[in-house]
Amino acid sequence: GGELTSQYNVRGGNYDENLVYVNDFEIFRPQLIRAGQQEGLSFPNIDLIRDLAFSSGGFEAKYGDKLSSVLDIKYKRPEETRGSFMASMLGASAHLEGSFKPIKKQGGKVRYLLGARYKTTRYILGSLDTKGEYLPNFIDLQAYVTYDFKPNWQLALIGNINQAKYNFTPTESEVVTGGFFFPNKFSADFEGKEDDKFKNNMGGLALNFVPAKKQNPSFVKFLTSVYNADEVEAFDILSYFQVTKLELDLEGGKPKEIGVLGNGVQHSFARNRLQNIILNGELKAGIEIPRFNDDKGYETSHFLYGGIKVQQEHFKDRLNEWARTDSAGYSLPNAEEEYQLASVIKSVNDVSSTRFTAFGQETFTYKKLSKYEIQTTIGARVGYWSFNDEFIVSPRAQFLVRPLGRENPITYKVAGGIYQQQPFYREMRRLDGTLNTNIKSQKSAQVIGGITYDFIAGKKEPVKLKIVAEVYYKDLWDQISYNVDNVRVRYSGNNDSKGYAKGIDFRINGEFVSGFESWLNLSFLDTKEKIYGVQHKDVTGQPVDYVPRPTSRIFAGSLYFQDYLPKNKNFRTHLQLNFGSGLPFGPPGENLVQRNAVRFKTYQRVDIGFSYQLWDEINRDEKPHNLFKFTRKTWISLEVFNLMDVQNVASVNWVKDFNNIYYFFPVNLTSRRFNLKLRMDL
Repeated sequence: GGELTSQYNVRGGNYDENLVYVNDFEIFRPQLIRAGQQEGLSFPNIDLIRDLAFSSGGFEAKYGDKLSSVLDIKYKRPEETRGSFMASMLGASAHLEGSFKPIKKQGGKVRYLLGARYKTTRYILGSLDTKGEYLPNFIDLQAYVTYDFKPNWQLALIGNINQAKYNFTPTESEVVTGGFFFPNKFSADFEGKEDDKFKNNMGGLALNFVPAKKQNPSFVKFLTSVYNADEVEAFDILSYFQVTKLELDLEGGKPKEIGVLGNGVQHSFARNRLQNIILNGELKAGIEIPRFNDDKGYETSHFLYGGIKVQQEHFKDRLNEWARTDSAGYSLPNAEEEYQLASVIKSVNDVSSTRFTAFGQETFTYKKLSKYEIQTTIGARVGYWSFNDEFIVSPRAQFLVRPLGRENPITYKVAGGIYQQQPFYREMRRLDGTLNTNIKSQKSAQVIGGITYDFIAGKKEPVKLKIVAEVYYKDLWDQISYNVDNVRVRYSGNNDSKGYAKGIDFRINGEFVSGFESWLNLSFLDTKEKIYGVQHKDVTGQPVDYVPRPTSRIFAGSLYFQDYLPKNKNFRTHLQLNFGSGLPFGPPGENLVQRNAVRFKTYQRVDIGFSYQLWDEINRDEKPHNLFKFTRKTWISLEVFNLMDVQNVASVNWVKDFNNIYYFFPVNLTSRRFNLKLRMDL
């Protein structure tokens, strides 16, 4: 989604189609955020993470009902006291971890993780085209505590307080577009301000029971959690704009304004508030049944896993927003008898509903010693939602073959199934603010095939590398069409479209430089849709059956590389490159007939960083008087964001000229910025 946001889309899906779990607790995201600069800190705290797994499709039945991806995060189980502190021009963070025995002679350990983060993007936002006073402040506090109160029993508690405040008083903006031959300039002066507050709190409790037995190991886990959000967006901003035609100076001087194409006023107003409480309880259990046959040299195992979950949702939504457009002294749309606004949305919605879900799956593993391993996972999910009385069934399967005992093993994988995403609140809310009580789940049939190849390259200095390649196809139906404006997804609120997504992903990673992980990712994607009852046309006006989906990025790639000075490993550098074809967009209003017929320019961005290790505890005897001897390791870093100072696009602003012709001007992302950072591991 760009450098101002942590949101991501996967294989043609949007930001709302991704599952995130932390220690089996499902994490929910804010609903009202409409621009990346409003977005605070995402839930996962990197200082607390032990490991993570990511699936970009074809995931098992144990994961929830979303269409695109799963990010499964596990937090640490600390044994000793540790901590860290980081401060930079963009914020600060600290964490503390450790363990102790509350009852020394008996009982288990208490393990704790505490994390605090603060972020301010005021310095970064100062590089945007719209100038003004930016006052963003984002805070996140987290705690994860476990207690092994009996040998077979563990209690876990997770808590989170996440607050984002975004205050913005714009003053002026200026954007030039149209290239060399048809340059136009959009300039605006502003009145008013924006004041947004997003509060998200979460608490969860988990009880684990793991019987102490060698045969048929099993577990039972009960989880319950509550998520509470209070989101307020309030803005009242007038933009006095002017669109002018420019003449470029071939000698490099300042462009001249040679004519005014349009001027007017854009007035945006909102007083929106969304409050929600999500309560859930879940019971999971699993058992492994292994079988061994040493004479024939093979072993098998069955792992049975299942669970049930109940979730209650309560939403209190108050929408009050409108927009007024004035062009050359005339209000648009123009009417002789009354004063009309360009758009008005006023609604009051109070919704309570209950979801019931259950899953069951079996993983069968057959292992021929020193030869190969075959693993098959077959399962299904069922669900019921009281809001629309819909019952869903989602079968899923995975098949994997892994050679054993070879120097360069290749793993083969095939996965697929039916994936159904029951609507969340915003998906069932139409553009006019009313609710669709007949909304149904979005559905997808997926098939994925891939290989993983581990090999060693080089003879003098051998390097371990891994290649991962996957091809996929998704058939989509009962889709709820949407448009993407910056990072806001605006749903139609109706099951009004069908589509598909197909493509290939390629990744190579490894220690190209010994001790430092690097990677290269390349992806090709074709995802299109058809809205029922609409004859779509391309940009030339020719009829077409399918048009690009809003997240149809045809090509994308990223490169991350780390290195160090040959004679001084304390000095390190990293380089990150991201590039990809621009996302599609369409004309303002309905964006239906010539849907998403235009694209943003190519996204490209290079970041570079330099780090120097000021202290390492292994040098304590050599440097007993070092300033940072109270730490284990201390680093200082200089980061350069957007090294090439490329103007990437987040969205567009549409305006009309005197002849009622639309022009669009890009809303650019950040330009080049520097960041100085100090990190200490305690």
